[in-house]
Amino acid sequence: MAASTRTPESQNPHRRRNLLTDEWVLVSAQRSNRPWQGAVQTSVFEQPAAYQPDCHLCPGNARVHGSINPNYSTTYVFDNDHPALNQQTGQANQTDPLFCSEPANGACRVICYSPDHGKTMAQMTRAEINNTIQCWQSEIETLGKRYTYVQLFENKGASMGCSSPHPHCQVWATSYLPSIPAREDTTQKHWHNIHGSSLLLDLAERESALGERVVECTPNWLAIVPYWASWPFETLLLPRFPVQKMSQLTAPQKNELCAILKALTIRYDNLFECSFPYSMGWHSAPYSQDQVEHWQLHAHFYPPLLRSATIKKFMVGFEMLAEAQRDLTPEQAAQRLRAVGPVHYRDTQ
Repeated sequence: MAASTRTPESQNPHRRRNLLTDEWVLVSAQRSNRPWQGAVQTSVFEQPAAYQPDCHLCPGNARVHGSINPNYSTTYVFDNDHPALNQQTGQANQTDPLFCSEPANGACRVICYSPDHGKTMAQMTRAEINNTIQCWQSEIETLGKRYTYVQLFENKGASMGCSSPHPHCQVWATSYLPSIPAREDTTQKHWHNIHGSSLLLDLAERESALGERVVECTPNWLAIVPYWASWPFETLLLPRFPVQKMSQLTAPQKNELCAILKALTIRYDNLFECSFPYSMGWHSAPYSQDQVEHWQLHAHFYPPLLRSATIKKFMVGFEMLAEAQRDLTPEQAAQRLRAVGPVHYRDTQ
């Protein structure tokens, strides 16, 4: 089995199956050297000030609708001023086979990582990251008592559509199981029914033994560029122990999570010496299910950058109309992330 991941075809066009989504990705490593005359992003290397008077998320500042943020000194949580979900529900339509709809309600929360406007996770201390993880746990568990599913995610950087540069994440709780977690629920359950084991625990064990796609590793956690990655430097953060929900993490497991989150995000920043943009999100077992032994907690990192701090990957054309496609192999991406230093580039200058 191990030899099958190192075939001579890895540098030639081939497809790889994503076991979590049951979808395929086209790998075209020969395209990575093609000339680029397309869009170039603006890259800002200056370190932002710790406080910005016009930031809606900084301590003591006014938010969009006039609410004043407290002078917080650690993580700060509030209801999203522009929520995608609320307690109002739309009309259901299950009678017309061409135009189906169903009600949806929920809650949307915002978590500011710290009062420091310029500190991303790569530059936060482990103690600050630990405070953030504890806040994640509390918010997810509280919302999980009222809703079917809770999705925590972070959009980092303007190129990922982030509306505020102040480091923060969001928590959306839904009255239903969204499409992608539902798909992961099905695939993990299918694997568990056939093999009697956890898909992602089996994956973590195999990837740890192979090593070629490993970016960071601790005794309890593993960060890899997954075999089926779609985005150029996509990573999958996996526990190496059975755990279905973030609330189940012990203090030692959280301490290691702090370390690997900091190490991984430092490697991202060091790759192109910029504040590396990404969308990150945690997937955990739905709160509406009693039998969740097939589930394994995990986090996805989807960064858009492809060649440099100013050239990103666009999921268009073939990707939108056929299937995902990538321009370098996951093994190449993992090697490049491993090759950069473990110390943040700003700390070495």
